[in-house]
Amino acid sequence: MKKKFTLFMAILLSLSLLAGCAAKTDGPSGDNSDGIKVGLNYELSGNVATYGQSLTAGIELAMEEINANGGVLGKNIEIIKVDNKSETDEAANVSTRLATRDKVVAILGPATSGNTKAATPPAIQNKVPLISASATADDVTVDSNGNVREYIFKTCFSDSFQGVTMANFASKDLGLTKAAILMDNTSDYSKGLTKSFIETFTSLGGTILTEEAYQAKDTDYRAVLTSIKSTNPEVLYVPGYYEEVGLIVKQARELGLDVPVLGADGYDSPKLTEIAGEDALKGVYYTNHYSSSDNTPEVVAFKDAFNAKYSKEADAFNALGYDLAYFLVDAIDRAGVAEPEAIKDALASTVDFKGITGTLSIDEYHNPVKDVTILELIDGVPTFLTKLEP
Repeated sequence: MKKKFTLFMAILLSLSLLAGCAAKTDGPSGDNSDGIKVGLNYELSGNVATYGQSLTAGIELAMEEINANGGVLGKNIEIIKVDNKSETDEAANVSTRLATRDKVVAILGPATSGNTKAATPPAIQNKVPLISASATADDVTVDSNGNVREYIFKTCFSDSFQGVTMANFASKDLGLTKAAILMDNTSDYSKGLTKSFIETFTSLGGTILTEEAYQAKDTDYRAVLTSIKSTNPEVLYVPGYYEEVGLIVKQARELGLDVPVLGADGYDSPKLTEIAGEDALKGVYYTNHYSSSDNTPEVVAFKDAFNAKYSKEADAFNALGYDLAYFLVDAIDRAGVAEPEAIKDALASTVDFKGITGTLSIDEYHNPVKDVTILELIDGVPTFLTKLEP
């Protein structure tokens, strides 16, 4: 009787082990019978939360559409969304968690260049591709020696391209020759834009009258703006993020510094108008990835779908997030399997991917080749001015 009981327990244990094995994922990391796991590492709270929130909204709309149309490789995409709180340390922690605990096949985000660079080491160490749609710093996808970071990609143009474009615009389109710079010395993004703007502007015969600095989260810029005003600039270049830029522009106008203000995609937030006010934003121009006044059929369809879901007009970061989701799914589909290594190779070989923010191909440095848009703020509303090819 004892032998029979022992045999019965052995059989029962074997069956439970088999059941346990069947319950485990039957595919590679992030690819199981229920869905394909994709991680979102975004600034959902903190200093630049509107960027992360907008990108995530675009991604979620796209993933809903993708899943409604059968998903990819016959499976739905499962989003694992984590807030990095707009902090570099947390961005790194989230990247580690998504790669090791959640076993995602790819990580989307973060939004800013600094947070993206903090999130890259865990992604590289765990061989999980990471793609940012808005980290514009030139060194996001390459290391200090110029070597390509194999698992890191971006779908936005680089700061050098934005800085060059705006310097050309100031010199050739606006006909201005005397510029002042006010940059965020705590931001890689701001420093990169400043460097490329100065190099191009001076090569075109322009003069930099003064180069001043501020720090993120400063609120009173009157002293430095008074110093800038004393140099009599024709144009002020302020490469920064909307929270500081809104206050800078508002205080500059209050001090009578009424020259054109130029910037980059960090201006793209409805909060810029809330902070600065419509009147203060007259004569403000910036480079961006997308214009809501674009009326091509694809963009109109996107805008309608976005408005139907969120009851508001889509901004550039919504569009970038939307494109990012489809860009990843296109690579998974071409890879033929939801494995990080295969997805990484497919991302690197992307040619002529058509998105809402333009058509892009990935170059040898894992950066996109795509157009840049220049917007002018009219009555506080970003308005399409021109589009320039790379």
